[in-house]
Amino acid sequence: MMDLAELLPAWPEWAMNLLLIMGVLLFFTWAFTQFIFPDDTSESEEDANDTVQVVDAKAQQNKEFLAFRRQYILVYLIIMLADWMQGTHMYTLYLSYNVNISALFLTGFLSGAVFAPFLGSAVDKYGRKRSCIVYCVLEIIINTMEHSTNFTILLTGRVLGGISTNLLFSAFESWMTTEHRKRQFPEAWLSRTYSAASVGNGSMAIIAGIVAQVMEDFLGQIGPFQGAIGLTVAALLLVLQWEENYGEESDEKKEESSSSGLYQQFVDGWSTTFKDSRVWRIGMTQALSEGGMYTFVFMWVPTLLSLDPPGGVPTGCVFSSLMMAITIGGFLFPPLQSIVSKLFTCTFAPELSATLIYTLAGASMAVPAICLSSDSSSCFTRIIVSFIVVEACVGLFMPVAGTLRSKYVPDALQGAILNIFRLPLNAVVVLGTHATDVMESWKVFSLVSACFLGAALLQFSMMLFGTSAHITTTTRSKQD
Repeated sequence: MMDLAELLPAWPEWAMNLLLIMGVLLFFTWAFTQFIFPDDTSESEEDANDTVQVVDAKAQQNKEFLAFRRQYILVYLIIMLADWMQGTHMYTLYLSYNVNISALFLTGFLSGAVFAPFLGSAVDKYGRKRSCIVYCVLEIIINTMEHSTNFTILLTGRVLGGISTNLLFSAFESWMTTEHRKRQFPEAWLSRTYSAASVGNGSMAIIAGIVAQVMEDFLGQIGPFQGAIGLTVAALLLVLQWEENYGEESDEKKEESSSSGLYQQFVDGWSTTFKDSRVWRIGMTQALSEGGMYTFVFMWVPTLLSLDPPGGVPTGCVFSSLMMAITIGGFLFPPLQSIVSKLFTCTFAPELSATLIYTLAGASMAVPAICLSSDSSSCFTRIIVSFIVVEACVGLFMPVAGTLRSKYVPDALQGAILNIFRLPLNAVVVLGTHATDVMESWKVFSLVSACFLGAALLQFSMMLFGTSAHITTTTRSKQD
């Protein structure tokens, strides 16, 4: 009879323990948030004088919101699963083609930077649903082009990939935020959707690693990309059922925008970003936090390998553990937001939550910076714990960043401004990636820590120099 130990992967003991601990933490976090902090969308604010009709209306609104959230989250999970499946195997696919990998990746970043300022305006003007459809079509074309070993075709695919990435991180969120307000759901429920998206994103990353590996085993290096095509087709069919919404606040505004053209939408987006300090501070917070996150992504594997832990580094196992940390962070955001709102003023609850999250992320990245600057032989445990903490912070700041964007970025210019935000983000990512090649590891982690702490300071300044009124409230009042 086969011993149970023979059925387990031949991973080192520390990696198996890490995976087990993260699995247990994930389960207890889920149980904690479900039973101690249940989804408060089921508890609409009720007044003692509410009539039966009012109570029924609130219950109906809650039912409609949950259906709307499921409609969005289902599409979001599918496209993120497809995106993760490509990301886990793109490097190895290009390696098997024996092409210039760095040129292909750099082309994708540059394409995203070049098209970002103009693409967002098109998303607002021509429709968010239509832009989501364009994204799906582009992804199908791109993943089909990945079958070719011709460098020119692959390079063209990376140019299109820069465009599709901008659409992925602007069109879908813009559609959801505007549709949420269009259906007159409570503003506080938006954070619940962002939290569910963060939890789903981490879960899809865990699943993607397994599914992509299985597809590679059966279909070769191109297998995960073929799977991504099928998933994107499924997402496209679901998006076709969505209602369209635009960046204009009203039909009258829409007619004015038609006469002013796409150029005016572009100008309005840039003008709003620079004139309102709250908007550009949100953009710089996103650039610093996500730029630091992407730099960390480039650093964690070589850092762990350099520490030479017993048994080596099973990257797939560690990756799954880090993704569990992201999922845990997503689960913890609603209770954190609830506690902060009750202990402090509700007006700046998201800003305070963000300040705390980014500060914790900065402190966690200071650990490898300090350890690697001296004798790192005894720092392995501290460094791996700091990596888990920073990924949990990623799971936390994804929903808080979405909540802040929905609070300060006007509905009419969501697509334009979200893409403008990607300009400094791409710049930080490129600089961070370059730093990993030319600087010592402890200095890179110091920069990552500084990025997170800079984001924390920007969020703290929102509480000191911001106002309780925000752009999207003004925008909504024009619709009513």
